[in-house]
Amino acid sequence: MSFEWSQLLTWRMLANVLDIIVVWYFVYKLIMLIRGTKAVQLFKGMIVIALIKVISWYIGLRTVSYIMDQFISWIVIALIVIFQPEIRRGLEHIGRGSLLRRGVNPKIEQENNLIKALDKSIQYMSKRRIGALITIQMNTGLEDYIETGIDLDADVTGELLINIFIPNTPLHDGAVIIRDDKIAVAAAYLPLSESNLIPKELGTRHRAAVGISEVTDALTIVVSEETGGVTLTRNNELMRDLSRDDYMKYFNSHLITQEENKTSLLQEFVDGFKKGGQK
Repeated sequence: MSFEWSQLLTWRMLANVLDIIVVWYFVYKLIMLIRGTKAVQLFKGMIVIALIKVISWYIGLRTVSYIMDQFISWIVIALIVIFQPEIRRGLEHIGRGSLLRRGVNPKIEQENNLIKALDKSIQYMSKRRIGALITIQMNTGLEDYIETGIDLDADVTGELLINIFIPNTPLHDGAVIIRDDKIAVAAAYLPLSESNLIPKELGTRHRAAVGISEVTDALTIVVSEETGGVTLTRNNELMRDLSRDDYMKYFNSHLITQEENKTSLLQEFVDGFKKGGQK
């Protein structure tokens, strides 16, 4: 009996494959959205409840299965309340984009201003060996760490960043966290990395920068008060003693939404699928 490819490549089969890809993509985006937030632990709890439900149904624990059914029936309302910040952020992301067409990104000017402010503050503090720790939120939420800082909600300027990190001022200890091109908080606490690969001559700021890069995709800038050296961390990567050209090139590559690369949600879906397939 010969196998015919035409029997496999049917519209129904393609629809099923597309259905799986769409569900996979949105689950992937959900996981990326809640990384680094308290929602991660809640999401793990949901998985445990689902496993209990399946196991209890399979081995015939009717009472346990019934209780899980009742719990699951109410959990949708609870999720709306619990994941409200993540849901809002996701809807804002959809609202800023276009489903089928490319569009001009209105944030490009803000992103350029952010880079100019960062460069100005880095140059000033590096020459004077003023220690600094600046974390920029990318895709992963940083709410857990923002809660530990002092609220500012201020526009990012070089002067403000410099004043925050001047020694012996109330806000110079801890990290500045930038979210949506604004300084969300100062004096925030970041998780310290316990990696043995970090050189011993690097201090607490560098360990905090590596620590946040281990659990989120945030971009973190460190200015050493001992040497004035500039270090960047992201995705568990430590880039030490960068020149101005080096870090400006990195900023322009990762903080600027290139016009030619501004994609619709449909294109983002395709790109996300490709990246996911490479992991």
